[in-house]
Parts: sequence; C-alpha cells; structure tokens
Amino acid sequence: MNRIQHVEQQCWEILQQVSDPEIPVLSVLDLGMIRGVEINASQEIVVRLTPTYSGCPATDLLKDEIKTALLAHDIHPVKVVVDLSEAWTTDWMSESGKEKLREYGIAPPQGSSHLCGTHVALTDGVACPHCGSAHTQLLSEFSSTACKALYRCKDCLEPFDYFKCI
Repeated sequence: MNRIQHVEQQCWEILQQVSDPEIPVLSVLDLGMIRGVEINASQEIVVRLTPTYSGCPATDLLKDEIKTALLAHDIHPVKVVVDLSEAWTTDWMSESGKEKLREYGIAPPQGSSHLCGTHVALTDGVACPHCGSAHTQLLSEFSSTACKALYRCKDCLEPFDYFKCI
C-alpha cells in the first residue's frame, strides 16, 4: 500500500468516529454521508460530504467535526466539500448503521428509496425496535424530525420513531 492509499484508509477509519449530531450512535459513514476521500494534486485531503438534506442546519458543524477529527490525527491539510450532485438517500445507510438505529430504539428504514417514491405511504406493521413485534400502529407521519414517523407497539406498548425510507 502506498502512502496516499494509507492516508486515505486512515481517513475512512477516523470518519467512522465522527457522530451525527442528531443521532449520536450513528457515524457519518453509517449514514452514508461521506461520498469520497481523495488526496488532490496539492496533497490536500478532500472529503466529499452529502448532508441528509440540502438545507441541513448541521452541515457546517459536521464539516468542522470532520476537519477536527482528521487534524487530531495529524492529517492535514483538510478540505470538506459539500457534494449535492445527488440527493442523500436512506439507501446509502450501512447495514451496521441500521442495526445501530434499532439498538438505539429507532426503527430503521424498510425498503429502498426507488420503491418508496416521492411520498412514503406509511402503514401499520413497522417492526418495533424494542421487542421486534410487527403489531404496531402509526400515530403520526412526523415525529421529532420530518424524516421520522411516530409509532406505538401494541405488544410492549412502547412508542418509537421510524426512520422513513427516503
């Protein structure tokens, strides 16, 4: 492995530790927000970040946290570029990220975005992240954020968020 490949690999490992500010158990890699890490001709590390939506108020915070994390490992100079060439989708989430969501008490997205269309038809029966039951009821299409819906399990009686397929 050459030096450039080694530095790029280090960057990916460090980025696994940069948490999402809204759901701290998820990293920017779990969410699929990092679209690339490259070293350009002037030896600058360029990280391409796609926020979960184009107007995300945490984008500047995430850029700063990425730079800080890499600098803490003596990796510099760093430039974080917001890449909006493609809209973020829940399809980019890692399987381990979806499992972390479930363990945190949020039901992960079900299905893929190309099957969801522009409006997600929410139905009862989303698996409860607490007990695993599919005997659940949609309470509200929106929860703490627009990307989540609120459900209640009819078996364990716990309310929970469902991260919508986007």
